[in-house]
Amino acid sequence: MQAVLMRGILALLAALALPACATTGRLSASDQRQLSGRTFVVLGASSGFGRGAAVKLGQSGANVVVAARRAELLEEVAAEIRRGGGQALVVPTDASRPEQVEALADAATRRFGRIDVWMNIAGGLAVGRFWEIPVADYSRLIDTNVKGVVHGTHAALRRFVPQGHGTIVNMGSVESEVPLAYHSVYAGTKAAVLSMGRSLNQELRHAGVGRRVKVATVMPYAVDTPLWHHAANYSGRTLRMVMIDDPSVVVNTLVRASLRPREEMPAGWKARGALIAHDLLPDLVERISADVQRSELAEGLPEPATAGNLYQPMRGTGTVSGGVRERIKAEDAAKKRMQGPR
Repeated sequence: MQAVLMRGILALLAALALPACATTGRLSASDQRQLSGRTFVVLGASSGFGRGAAVKLGQSGANVVVAARRAELLEEVAAEIRRGGGQALVVPTDASRPEQVEALADAATRRFGRIDVWMNIAGGLAVGRFWEIPVADYSRLIDTNVKGVVHGTHAALRRFVPQGHGTIVNMGSVESEVPLAYHSVYAGTKAAVLSMGRSLNQELRHAGVGRRVKVATVMPYAVDTPLWHHAANYSGRTLRMVMIDDPSVVVNTLVRASLRPREEMPAGWKARGALIAHDLLPDLVERISADVQRSELAEGLPEPATAGNLYQPMRGTGTVSGGVRERIKAEDAAKKRMQGPR
């Protein structure tokens, strides 16, 4: 029932949201010209949004510095970028290590002369009752989701402010403003990302560079990426969510953010609808969202607890899409077969 109500709320707001965030998968010729020859650092480029954005940028002739922990996957991404007509540099980097992030910025500058756009995409997820998740896992989640953004943003701004231009694109979430039960610390990290971006834009304005140095926060709804497989999961069930978006919705928003950055950039009509609904009825939306999440987790198949990729990278997940929608359909079909005809 709650899931139906959530769908209804989002659909009702879609008429308001869609004109403001309607997108196509194609870049205009003008956009492609603007991207060509510019230098992008994509931190978190081995899979998911980061991989999708890096490849799309390369197809427009950009210089793309790809960074993540999994060097072998970065080489795959770099090959795709070069096939698409862009230039690529691979720099294996752990976003939680400030010295590695600074070395990444130095490597990008040495190779291409400057950095125009820095994307902080690396991140993790932990799901379960707050008190049942080890505090060490939370510390690691904060290391990546918050400290990683701090490290990347600091390295970028130390270069952008003196050169007088540059764009930082940070990966937030709808949960930056609409916290979701069983994601408590994850939601907190994404709120921190958005709040930091807002504050930094004011500091840049005071420094006299606010028109040409900007921080944008991209805010997706639930999206089908390997994040769901990478997650630390203490819920006891496979992870699910209703109305999961295709990754292209967010990849397109990331590319647009590099060209026309805004402080807050919801990715797609579901994200915008959720934010509008929360602005109007925050307590109700948080309650419904929590109930939907609880019911969706209950529908998942049993799964043992795991710390996911918080401490070590995972193999076999170097894709843009996570196959989550297909898995959910398969789980639902299997349950129907087990229940038999009614």
